[in-house]
Amino acid sequence: MADPNKQKVPTVVRFYRFRNRLKEKTLGLVKGTGGISPEALAAAEIALEQMSEDYPDWVSGLISKMAEQHSRCVDTPENRRDFFEAINLIAHDMKGQGGTFGYPLITDFSESLESFTSIRNDINDRMVELVKAHIDGMRAVIKGRVKGDGGDIGKQLAASLQLAIERYKKG
Repeated sequence: MADPNKQKVPTVVRFYRFRNRLKEKTLGLVKGTGGISPEALAAAEIALEQMSEDYPDWVSGLISKMAEQHSRCVDTPENRRDFFEAINLIAHDMKGQGGTFGYPLITDFSESLESFTSIRNDINDRMVELVKAHIDGMRAVIKGRVKGDGGDIGKQLAASLQLAIERYKKG
């Protein structure tokens, strides 16, 4: 039991506030440094624009890799788990890039596919067909160079994928 005659020693608490030098440097607040120069910003915008022009060709290669993994799911059902994992990784890479390069539908389809292919147990034929629906939608976006929300075509592609998802859920 604690001694009732013993006095408690007060606890001292100190708070330290450190300056955020990195933030100051990027905002140009520290003398002798500057934020991002207008020239560097212009060069970055040009590089991003060039990459955006190359994006459809580049992402077509990734879509082809996913299609190859899908074909393997059809041909060798005993290894579907591994193929779903490969598709999942590719979809994960693609979802962050579509919007950056002006193709948010690719991001949407990739995000849906990544989520769906995270299921790796008891993969059946209907699941494999839903993967194909995602891949077909992505191909249509890239082949048609459907940028932004895609207007009516984008709505049709998104609706077609949603219909495939609903059919899958109904069984």
